[in-house]
Amino acid sequence: MALLLGLLLAGCSAAAGGDAGAGSRQENDRALATFAGGCFWCMEAPFEKLAGVTEVISGYAGGDQVDPTYEQVSRGETGHAEAIQVHYEPSRITYEDLLQVFWRQIDPTDGGGQFVDRGYQYRSEIFFHDEAQKAAAEQSRAELAASGRFPKPLVTGITHLRRFYPAEAYHQDFYRKSPGRYLAYRTGSGRDEYLDRLWGAERHFEPRGEAISRPEGYTRPSDAELRARLTDLQYRVTRNEATEPAFNNAYWDNERNGIYVDIASGEPLFSSRDKFKSGTGWPSFSRPLEEKYLVEKLDFGLGMPRTEVRSRMGESHLGHVFPDGPEPTGLRYCVNSAALRFIPREKMEAEGYGHYLFLFADQDPR
Repeated sequence: MALLLGLLLAGCSAAAGGDAGAGSRQENDRALATFAGGCFWCMEAPFEKLAGVTEVISGYAGGDQVDPTYEQVSRGETGHAEAIQVHYEPSRITYEDLLQVFWRQIDPTDGGGQFVDRGYQYRSEIFFHDEAQKAAAEQSRAELAASGRFPKPLVTGITHLRRFYPAEAYHQDFYRKSPGRYLAYRTGSGRDEYLDRLWGAERHFEPRGEAISRPEGYTRPSDAELRARLTDLQYRVTRNEATEPAFNNAYWDNERNGIYVDIASGEPLFSSRDKFKSGTGWPSFSRPLEEKYLVEKLDFGLGMPRTEVRSRMGESHLGHVFPDGPEPTGLRYCVNSAALRFIPREKMEAEGYGHYLFLFADQDPR
């Protein structure tokens, strides 16, 4: 880990062993994909946000050492790379889609590591589980190389997975458990700056399997339209990161069934099923409706690191997420009512959000 990041940005530290097995596996509409792309903290989060992905495990792959520890891997003693294993449902998301997401997380031309993490243990690599995955990976890499997007040759390897070893428990979902440290590391690593510059508007790939399950067309309206449509408070909150008064806003005590969407873009953000009484005076949710519509950023506005939450397409400031919420997530999304529009259950179908009605199938309409 580069010294310029200091102790706060120490990256992925301490891990452990175990055995998750390898080989082809696709049973009961479940399959595995394994990728290496530098620090597994940064690789885990983007895949966990995908519909059809059920779990992402951080670990090690590609080396000869049995039950490696992080200390061994980080010193380059094992041949292993930090890797993730993606559990997914092929009927909802394809392996080809996962490859597209993978390429958008890495620098495939860097043979010496990834961003500030240097060494063979931080290489990029696709570990295939069967011949079908191998063929798909080779085709995807060839198409990317032919696209002309990269000024240098692609060096990402495609290798048969022999074995995958999960890292210690506290490495799993690190971006959720320690959002401040995670975002400080990720920002300091230069990964996002590089990917934004390289991919631009194409950075956030929409898997084809999701296209039929949600309405399309979420965009950020022009500033002139927002000024005309939003109240002064709504505009200041969403565009200038203002904060509305606690206990004096539209939804802090709303208990009706329905979903909350971005006031600017209409992106579906939160469900009443995940809303809870936090005592803060602002709407609080234990999880997003779909994580793919949220962007998290490090915020030092109060002189200390906090995790800001924004809508992806509308780019609206929503609020912040804190690690002091209820189980099962342990998270508290503290959101400004002024950034939201509530759509009650009985109007969801008419407004184009009927595919979320299953959330309330076991509840009485009210």
